[in-house]
Amino acid sequence: MAFFKFTALRLGFVLVFFVICYWMGLGAIMSAVIAAVLAWCVTYLFFRAMRDAASASLQRRFREDTPPARTVAELGDAEAEDHYDPNSPVNADRRNRG
Repeated sequence: MAFFKFTALRLGFVLVFFVICYWMGLGAIMSAVIAAVLAWCVTYLFFRAMRDAASASLQRRFREDTPPARTVAELGDAEAEDHYDPNSPVNADRRNRG
């Protein structure tokens, strides 16, 4: 969640700076470049805690020992399969007859 908050903040700054630069008559491309640089500078200088939280959340998400995220549907399917008969043998090589 911290990653999305930080990304939304940075995109908000890009939008604000782009509108200001475009209003000043710098043109679309130059406004976009300046807005991106200014947004990066502002978030880098003044939002260190949010940036660190965002990078920590990404680090936790992509570590090798982190289990994969499972959706509610996947958890429900797994629970239904376990509830059906957890001791039944599974033969994936056998073809269905019907």
